[in-house]
Amino acid sequence: MRRLLLLTAIIAFVIPSIAQDRAADVQTAFARAQHLKHGINASGWFAQSGNYSNQQLDTYTDAQDIALIAKLGFDHVRLSVDPMPLAMSMYRPGGNSDFLDRLDHAVDTMLADGLAVIIDVHPSDDYKQKMRTDNEAVERFTMLWRKLAAHYADRDPNRLFFEILNEPEIADNYRWAGIQAHVAEAIRQVAPHHTIIAAGGMWSDIWDLLAIEPLADGNVIYNFHFYEPHEFTHQGATWSVPWWSYTHGIPYPATESSMPDALKEVPDALEKYDLEKYWLDGWNAHRIQLMIDNAAAWGKDHHVPLICNEFGAIRRPTDPDSRANWLHDVRAALENDGIGWAMWDYRGGFDVVTKRDGQPAQPIESVVKALGLRGQ
Repeated sequence: MRRLLLLTAIIAFVIPSIAQDRAADVQTAFARAQHLKHGINASGWFAQSGNYSNQQLDTYTDAQDIALIAKLGFDHVRLSVDPMPLAMSMYRPGGNSDFLDRLDHAVDTMLADGLAVIIDVHPSDDYKQKMRTDNEAVERFTMLWRKLAAHYADRDPNRLFFEILNEPEIADNYRWAGIQAHVAEAIRQVAPHHTIIAAGGMWSDIWDLLAIEPLADGNVIYNFHFYEPHEFTHQGATWSVPWWSYTHGIPYPATESSMPDALKEVPDALEKYDLEKYWLDGWNAHRIQLMIDNAAAWGKDHHVPLICNEFGAIRRPTDPDSRANWLHDVRAALENDGIGWAMWDYRGGFDVVTKRDGQPAQPIESVVKALGLRGQ
């Protein structure tokens, strides 16, 4: 009986203490989310490239670009990092140790320019696919994060964030929940004060977010991506649905009168049907707002902060006015719901600037305006 009373007393003391600690951590995450209101993705630099030579890392995006990002009015950068060259830099003698040195320089330059930084582990599809079934691959990934978080644990926790994994591509929600919790725990062991950024499985879409439960750790911000409708944002894309590569000049918002010419671009009846649904579905600012409202409701229900750290529309085949319209409507919908955002991307196909190596970047004024930024 005494043991039972003692156990009851311990539980009565510990559980409120845990709840109070989590509530304080959630409050910290909400406060730090204020540093992530309007950001940009730095892609194709430390990730998504087959070339991580010192020359490439020094010139693809440089100190002038970082200064321009701050000058345009962005408050943070989501910095994509490929885990393979990162691991070689951290672990292997003779590996590209300069990769980590240059990553440090990029992070510290951004922080010095007043920008917050999200370190986003952004691997290839093959890397992620191994974690679907291979527990050793998960453990290697966890070890990488433990070492990476320890490396950056001395940076300002108010402005440096750790994003576990970009678009996990793991359809089993239970497996992804276990992986994400395991990695978050490893990060917390070595970086107890930094805020973690978590996401749903697969492509980090809104429906992936709605399918997860928040982590036990309270110092977490939850993110989702938004590229709807892909028929517009990915027109001309060659890496996904094959018929998208045929299309260009698809307008937003779409009207019935604007679509016949676009339908002529796709070769067969099924593809025409899929494209025709784009304008039949009535994509406009109201529909986008209603979709994003679902993410906002999830965040409110779970009392956790949200960000949308990818949204964008491919530049080259897209009508500039339509692209600006879509960017404006998504940005406005996010801000209406109090959700911070990061556009995809600085220079990589969904650009906010045009740039040639060795020459100063030129902002695309219609995009800057659509994002509600002050410009130069």
